[in-house]
Amino acid sequence: MNRVGFIASSLLVALALLSSMMFVVDQRQFGVVYALGQIKEVITEPGLNFKLPPPFQNVSYIDKRLLTLDSADAEPMLTAEKQRVVIDWYVRWRITDPQEYIRNVGLDENSGANQLNRVVRNAFQEEINKRTVKDLLSLKREALMAAVKREVLEVVKGAKPWGVDVVDVRITRADYVDAITESVYRRMEAERKRVANELRSTGAAEGEKIRADADRQREVTIANAYREAQKIKGEGDAEAARIYGEAFGRDPQFAQFYRSLDAYKASFSKKSDVMVMDPSSEFFKVMRGGGSAPAATASKK
Repeated sequence: MNRVGFIASSLLVALALLSSMMFVVDQRQFGVVYALGQIKEVITEPGLNFKLPPPFQNVSYIDKRLLTLDSADAEPMLTAEKQRVVIDWYVRWRITDPQEYIRNVGLDENSGANQLNRVVRNAFQEEINKRTVKDLLSLKREALMAAVKREVLEVVKGAKPWGVDVVDVRITRADYVDAITESVYRRMEAERKRVANELRSTGAAEGEKIRADADRQREVTIANAYREAQKIKGEGDAEAARIYGEAFGRDPQFAQFYRSLDAYKASFSKKSDVMVMDPSSEFFKVMRGGGSAPAATASKK
């Protein structure tokens, strides 16, 4: 039993030792082998590799893929005309030489990103100081980004190379600071309100003009209609008078009697009406039978 346990323990120790000596490098990474804190070897190809067990040798990994660095702050920059602007940018970069990168930058990607962020921002500040806001918004933006990329490459490939390559530098947004943007929006709003008020005033004046013209046409139409009505009424009255004249001209006494009855009807239209007149007046001539109208009426009967 003791012998079996010894063999099993030995195998476990051997397996543990063997596993500590083997490591796998992914196709997306560099494998850096350290020997007592010094870089012993850099593995660039993917696959299974061997090293001495710790603490004699250790391994760390660095990303070899294309990395993206986005702007992390929103501090304003001054243009050539002293306008404060805020820009958003990003940089595409990768680690090309792990040994130089570890010696001059750091042990991981974050170290390079932090230092690269400072370099890119300084380059943007220097280039934007030479240009106007119009240049940032025109086709000259391409020249600005190319100049920034060139300055960044001069730094990372200078006396102490970083072991990185900067593939692209791009501006995603260029805008005024919030205070200036708010002022611009207020001016735009005031201008839109002025235009709206001008359109309302023009519309109100046009509306008054249309209403005045409609009222004039209405008055003219009513006047023409009234004139035409009066004309027709006059013609009707004349025709009625002519017909009455012709009718009453055939028998004048009956005409006098008929008109007297109309006069009595108009005078005594209500029971409460009271008239004070001389009985001998010509007005009651028909009622007294003194006229010839009753005779004429009797003769007609």
